[in-house]
Amino acid sequence: MVNLRRKKCVPCEGGVDPYNEEQIKKYLLLLTLPWEVKDNKSIFYTFKKKSFKEAISFINQIADLAEEEQHHPNIHIYYNKVKIVLTTHAIGGLSENDFIMAAKIGGL
Repeated sequence: MVNLRRKKCVPCEGGVDPYNEEQIKKYLLLLTLPWEVKDNKSIFYTFKKKSFKEAISFINQIADLAEEEQHHPNIHIYYNKVKIVLTTHAIGGLSENDFIMAAKIGGL
């Protein structure tokens, strides 16, 4: 079994195909949280924290991780809820990097 938390994101400048539906389903099974797929182009999950301040702290942890991995999610905050959306912009869809980040964010 692949441990995505131990992997590192690799730079993606395009030139590769985004994951297809079968690949996406396979990688979703490797995640501990039930991330959802949108149009086979992105995955998202909404975390619920106890307070706005805790949500902001969580976002800061995600920001540090994103900088370390050089793969940056879209982050939406709704008071104590933090919605994370992952996609690989350079290919217009999903890559292993998105699932690595999902696994690592889920482990924070």
